[in-house]
Amino acid sequence: MTQFFQIHAENPQHRLANQAVNIIHKGGVIVYPTDSGYALGCQLGDKTALNRIKAIRRLEPNHHMTLICRDLSELANYARVDNSAYRLIKNHTPGSYTFILRATSEVPRRLQHPKKKTIGLRVPDNKIALALLEALGEPMMSTTLILPDEQNIMTDPYDIRIELEGKVDLIIDGGYCGDEATSMIDLTSGSPEVIRVGQGDVSAFE
Repeated sequence: MTQFFQIHAENPQHRLANQAVNIIHKGGVIVYPTDSGYALGCQLGDKTALNRIKAIRRLEPNHHMTLICRDLSELANYARVDNSAYRLIKNHTPGSYTFILRATSEVPRRLQHPKKKTIGLRVPDNKIALALLEALGEPMMSTTLILPDEQNIMTDPYDIRIELEGKVDLIIDGGYCGDEATSMIDLTSGSPEVIRVGQGDVSAFE
């Protein structure tokens, strides 16, 4: 059975955030709001939950998974970042950007790009997502909620409930939170490369 929480977008209830994190700790897959639409999330090291997310989205093996971080203090544990890349990231977080970086050994291999050994990292500008990450105490594995054969992010929690009832353990209703994916910036080559233009302004990277 899929649980359904309504969490206040501006003042997230800590009790509900803690309940959501308990579900994650027990191997749960959740749907939660970010600053660029709804996303699927699970605990960083949980292989079974990750495979469930991959099955829901029918993801290719080389799909870039993303680690959602609460702040930049977690960045160095999971990615190799030089000073110039760090400054760029700092100037654009929190925000609707996913940064592709070389992964450290702290990132499970199954989350890394199989050939490039990279990982996507981002700090969302969404109070519910940040409350979840604060309660979780570590980054969360995540991917945008776009169903197979669809081009657009799902935006209505009640539509999500109809589509994913029984397939996820929790859906968090945080209201409308956007319908455009993050802008994706590759920082692995020494100079920024815009991989995807999305909600975040990419003019500083071009």
